[in-house]
Amino acid sequence: MMLVCIMLAGCAVIDPSLRLQRADALAATAGWERRTLAAGDFALTSWSPAAAQSAVTLTVYVEGDGMAWLSASTVSPDPTPVQAMALQLALRHPRGAVAYLARPCQFQAGELPAACRSALWTDARYSRQVIDSMNAALDQLMQRAGARRLVLVGYSGGGVVAALLAARRADVVLLLTVAANLDTVAWARLQHLSPLAASLNPADYATQLARVPQQHWVGADDRVVPPAVLASYAALFPAGARPQVTVVPGFGHACCWQAGWTAMVTPLLPSGE
Repeated sequence: MMLVCIMLAGCAVIDPSLRLQRADALAATAGWERRTLAAGDFALTSWSPAAAQSAVTLTVYVEGDGMAWLSASTVSPDPTPVQAMALQLALRHPRGAVAYLARPCQFQAGELPAACRSALWTDARYSRQVIDSMNAALDQLMQRAGARRLVLVGYSGGGVVAALLAARRADVVLLLTVAANLDTVAWARLQHLSPLAASLNPADYATQLARVPQQHWVGADDRVVPPAVLASYAALFPAGARPQVTVVPGFGHACCWQAGWTAMVTPLLPSGE
């Protein structure tokens, strides 16, 4: 009986349809609803408050890499995250217009579309194709809210995506990341991983990002994205434009960002929303 229970629990974690149901249920408790955005080569999943939002500033939370690998040698057949950390943070957003944006191929209803090749959550997870799609989705979210300014918040690999989006857009007034591997070359080297050769690296866009106000948090106990990765990223900026990196004692990669998120983010949000 114990073996059967363990097997069933494993299926519950891995089944992408259950991961989607859990995210839907979590969002519904806050009165949020799911939408699908046709964006470039992909249909991206987004959650936002069901009630109409209208504001000068829209804050968009970008999800992490999700379940990219089942093991060190086995690629996941579906990248939908087991714990949608960016969604959990978004649901704690304190004020103003807000939306959550999943990455390509995450939270898809039914079978993954043909465009969802596994490279999109492994080597090419931060590729130009991915960033183009996310950028198109941001345009739609901005239009729906009638917003002119954008705050981007990214968790883990979602912070990489958020930074790459901020580097190309002129309407981003604040970039916030949590546990983000913002120098992907330094991160791969530190973790003894193969370089993400098909991906873009935010560290290569320090010149463009120097104009964007930034705050980055990383856990002192984070073994997935150690603080040294953020230090490497920040060191590429001129001294007068170096982004703020805060190392939080006792925090890891997934723990314990949700509990204190509202207090962390509230003082940084722009006024006049």
